[in-house]
Amino acid sequence: MPIATDGCGLGAALRALASQIHPVFMLPPVAASLFGGLSGPGFSLLVATVHAIAVFCALYTAHVKDGYVDFYGREEDDDHPLTASGCRVAMALSTLGFAIATVAVGLLVDSWAALLTLPGWLIGFHHAPQLDTNPVTATAGYPAGIAFALLGGYYVQSRTLTATILTLATVFLIVLSGIKVVDDATDYEYDRSIQKRTVAVVLGPARAHQVAFGLMGTGMAVVVATALTLPGVPPTGVLAAVAFGVVAVAARDADPELATKLLIRGSYVFLAVLVGAVWLRPLA
Repeated sequence: MPIATDGCGLGAALRALASQIHPVFMLPPVAASLFGGLSGPGFSLLVATVHAIAVFCALYTAHVKDGYVDFYGREEDDDHPLTASGCRVAMALSTLGFAIATVAVGLLVDSWAALLTLPGWLIGFHHAPQLDTNPVTATAGYPAGIAFALLGGYYVQSRTLTATILTLATVFLIVLSGIKVVDDATDYEYDRSIQKRTVAVVLGPARAHQVAFGLMGTGMAVVVATALTLPGVPPTGVLAAVAFGVVAVAARDADPELATKLLIRGSYVFLAVLVGAVWLRPLA
């Protein structure tokens, strides 16, 4: 049973399987998992690693399933490094990895920890062709996965959820949904031609742009309020909102493709500054 569409043998199969690892989109959820753990009162490297592996496997499943549906189902893509059988093998392997890691989380922590980990795979596996046909779920699916990664990462270390971590998860959901709206606008003409209902297609590019930056602005305002009122995030957490705000201002008048690149990198800066503020507490 061939795995790769280009070449044969173990080397070609491994290269094809590795091609489905996309660091730009996989790093934020894994980082959110670790950030959640670092935000708690204690930190176990073993538990954090197992949860991060579960998050990674869920994302890998999502990428393979999305490519499989787009190329072999919808015939939208020009090519794919995995054969149809290779896609099914890759999804089976990543799902098995996710199941093992989730069971391990349950054994190391408790059943609630496993249940908080499960939505990541459910969202990833059902993104295509179910969730990506609706403007709300197509926009919020990936951000919701990151929010659950954050909540799960915190819970596996502390066995509880606080108002602060729930607020931060909401912030990630709101801000990343705004970025996703901008990202989807890069494919506006194509999505419109195939009647794919993204926010840009439903509302039009101009209104979608307003919605996107409105969401990001709301998220930053919540960060500032959280840093000034809740004990879990120190006042220096405001710097994370300032850093992202600078990037958002630069991206506001850019075309959707450039704006997406700037905002994704801005989200990395936002997360890094927030992690530094929460973990190091420089003014404490």
